[in-house]
Amino acid sequence: MNEHINMNNDWKYSPTFQKQMTNPSYDEATMETVRLPHTNVITPYHYFDEQIYQFVSCYRKRIFANEAWKEKQVLITFEGVGHVAKVYLNEKLVTTHNGGYTAFTADLAPHLIFGEDNVLVVEVDSRESSNLPPFGNVIDYLTYGGIYREVYLDIKEVISIEDVFVMTRDLDNAKELNSKEVELWITLHGLSEEEQGHSQHAQADQEKHSILSYSICDAAGGMVYQNKCSISQRTTKIIFSVTGVLDWDIEQPNLYNLDLELLAEGKPSTQLDKSTIRFGFRTCEFREDGFYLNHKKLKLLGLNRHQCYPYVGYAMPKRMQLRDAEILKQELHVNAVRTSHYPQSKHFINRCDELGLLVFTELPGWQFIGDERWKEIACNHVKEMVLQYRNHPSIILWGVRINESQDDDNFYTRTNQIAHELDPTRQTGGVRFLKKSNLLEDVYTYNDFLHNGLTKGLDKKKNVTSKEASPYLVTEFNGHMFPAKTFDSEEHRLQHALRHTCVLDALFEQETIAGGFGWCMFDYNTHKDFGSGDRICYHGVLDMFRNPKLAASVYASQTDHTDICEVSSSLDIGDHPAGNITEVFVFTNADSIKLYKNDTFIKEFYPNKTRYLHLPHPPVIIDDFVGNLLEVKENYSRKTAEGMKEILFAVKRYGQNNLPLKYKLKMAWLMLKEHLDIAEGMRLYYKYIGSWGGAATTFRFEAVKNSVVTKTVEKRPVNQPKLVAVASDTILFEAETYDVVDVRICAVDESGNQLPYYQEPITLTAWGAVELIGPNLISLKGGAAGTYVKTKGRKGEGGLRIYQENIGEIEINFSVQ
Repeated sequence: MNEHINMNNDWKYSPTFQKQMTNPSYDEATMETVRLPHTNVITPYHYFDEQIYQFVSCYRKRIFANEAWKEKQVLITFEGVGHVAKVYLNEKLVTTHNGGYTAFTADLAPHLIFGEDNVLVVEVDSRESSNLPPFGNVIDYLTYGGIYREVYLDIKEVISIEDVFVMTRDLDNAKELNSKEVELWITLHGLSEEEQGHSQHAQADQEKHSILSYSICDAAGGMVYQNKCSISQRTTKIIFSVTGVLDWDIEQPNLYNLDLELLAEGKPSTQLDKSTIRFGFRTCEFREDGFYLNHKKLKLLGLNRHQCYPYVGYAMPKRMQLRDAEILKQELHVNAVRTSHYPQSKHFINRCDELGLLVFTELPGWQFIGDERWKEIACNHVKEMVLQYRNHPSIILWGVRINESQDDDNFYTRTNQIAHELDPTRQTGGVRFLKKSNLLEDVYTYNDFLHNGLTKGLDKKKNVTSKEASPYLVTEFNGHMFPAKTFDSEEHRLQHALRHTCVLDALFEQETIAGGFGWCMFDYNTHKDFGSGDRICYHGVLDMFRNPKLAASVYASQTDHTDICEVSSSLDIGDHPAGNITEVFVFTNADSIKLYKNDTFIKEFYPNKTRYLHLPHPPVIIDDFVGNLLEVKENYSRKTAEGMKEILFAVKRYGQNNLPLKYKLKMAWLMLKEHLDIAEGMRLYYKYIGSWGGAATTFRFEAVKNSVVTKTVEKRPVNQPKLVAVASDTILFEAETYDVVDVRICAVDESGNQLPYYQEPITLTAWGAVELIGPNLISLKGGAAGTYVKTKGRKGEGGLRIYQENIGEIEINFSVQ
């Protein structure tokens, strides 16, 4: 019988490593007690030297080896250690792992002293000078350090299940029955390497046999299929068919469990091992004309995600990994994500499986290709990536090329071969910035930064790919082309959103582009060579705490899952040159927007399908704040009212003294026709257009869908700001390790609109069973901030007080279970 033991608590940590620390008798008095995931250093929010985390540290933990573990495997798995890990047990080096983004496992059994405490030591080298990916040159993201993912033990019999790969295919002419062919690749530990690929139908020495019982159940536990067979070799392939199963897709991500039980031959009551693999029935294929999921064409609309967080870098537990997948799917409403530029937490990928969020994952690296040893490690990263993630239905493409690197045919022939041999069901891609590059992968994946605000959104596929008939996927756009901070001017924030809008429109225009991934999901810390001088790249559609920028609504509004109505302007004239607000954009999935000015209906506006012809939901452009008021309120004819309105708008745009001749002539004609004087013209201007000296106005925007008002946004002068704070959950759990929830904080006006220039300090105080991650004194940035609340190792009640001296305080109560 196997046993699973979480190993995340009661580690001893030192920010330095000395060889004597591997000695079991080493005095741990000076070492800090920590829990995993753990970052080797807490970083400031910004303005810090990236050398802060680049050192060699030490982790120690005592393991009591039960006598019952004798003659078994004692497998320790590290899900992620940044970036070179040397694992010692009782002073003996057990294994070395090169690379911070994939898991590794080692058998401790040969080095254990049974019936006693054993001392496990991990030497963690987090320096970026190591000769392995992604290191070797500058990198546009921080790589952090520590044992930043979970660790666990598995106690297994010598003969045990080592690996299982589940492949599914549609059966020809059987779609009506939802029939599928299932192929299992099963690898056992402890059996002979002879006769690899042994079939269940082959004859073998019965004395060497184990019995494998396997079954497939749906999510509710309903039995779909069950069978058993004898296995005598290390690797076995089993093929069978099932009926009545449901496809996994982005709307209905149906998941199934493959349950396996390994029994001793002739001893059916003796269980050697058991395992459960979660998977889904689905087909995915990139074709010349786009991407197909379950034989239906689907445009991929996604964002790139780094795995970092303020203060703790990569070190966040399961809850926060799930949270990012949920934000992508349920708030941003994208259908895909690229794990740039490395494999990410299994918890994040698991949640993508559950949500129906498609994933493009890739080997670690950024532009640089190293020497032969470096390449060997990179090839091993591909192997580890594919083996560890290939049962996830959400993953649709393997990235087997170092991001934005030069061509290297010998190297990339190897990486492609590894991926295809380990997983014949998925295609490969390789993210490049090169046009007409050598295509060794199945999909030409390209970072298209053509758009600069004036140029077209995307380049034509024929201008980029080396083989026009190849599948084509855009893997990055925007990003560094137009960074945007939450506290930038309104016009800058709008331009950021419009650049995303323009590229997405081009993406939907070109039917042969499989899809695209915007750069990027959220702002992130970076090296001194990049960013805005404060060690932050402001490339995200969210800030670092996952608070949305205006550009987030561009993505969120492209589906009908949630009613979206985001108005681009506060309608405050002082945020615009000469007080001139010419166009206001409403990013929405509504059918129309009704505009009211001081509760008076002005006009109904519709999505602008002229400027953005191809988007599923183009933004609504509001360029008329007068409507028919000159007819209704001033009793002018429609023709006269339209002419006067045109002149009033021209005066607003050009100024009275700089009117083009055609407007001067039209104004003179109307003044003569309607017997108007300059004073009356000025009265109409300040009443209906407004500018410096005019009274402030209240505007109401009503989103209408299917003749029903689904959402209302009001813009009015701010009288009293208030503080809003939302925790992702108020119930936390002490389970395999500590738990964390995020708290998003925002300063808003009376109508709930974020105040982008409210930058005041916030005091945070946690008590009881929870504590803060990061400082207790922060400042709002662009009217928004965030923090994280963490459990302390015990159950009970706790809370968080959020205080701003000018606008009050909020208390959030938490329960730790």
